[in-house]
Amino acid sequence: MPMWKAKLKNGKEVTLRFRRINDVNNLFLMFSSMSEKALEWSMAPYTKDRIEGWMNDLPNLIPLVSEYQGKIVGHAVIHKFPHERRKGTGELAVYLHDDFQNVGLGTAMTKRLLKLAKKEKMHRIELSVVAENKIALHLYEKCGFQIEGVSKDDFYGRDGKYHDVINMGLILSPL
Repeated sequence: MPMWKAKLKNGKEVTLRFRRINDVNNLFLMFSSMSEKALEWSMAPYTKDRIEGWMNDLPNLIPLVSEYQGKIVGHAVIHKFPHERRKGTGELAVYLHDDFQNVGLGTAMTKRLLKLAKKEKMHRIELSVVAENKIALHLYEKCGFQIEGVSKDDFYGRDGKYHDVINMGLILSPL
């Protein structure tokens, strides 16, 4: 199974690899040790049952994790839409543990996923991000995603307010 190394801005080196079925406990540990702030714009909670459910969809995923000293510190995935009318398209999601934010891990994982998607001859990747999540917006723009629209009041935050969601996309290959 292929693995890749990524040197981060803080000098740490992480290993990127495909997610495995036996990663459930380590993924649960990562999510359960993340701060409220790190999960603010996510669809938490991430229970063991929910994470196990992700494992059942492996044929429709390009799932990566990043490890540092034996612990999972990042999880990024492209969900490949299985319907024929969505052929070659997918949706990106990236999650990073608090200790590994703003050090280049999100960029490394996203770029690796996009390379893997191109290798699988995928055509387009999309994502949605809450407008206030400026760090994620910067990451996605840096990786080539473009804003395609805004869904008004589409995310109900823990603050009891609705937030706009920015829809972004990236064409990997022309028809």
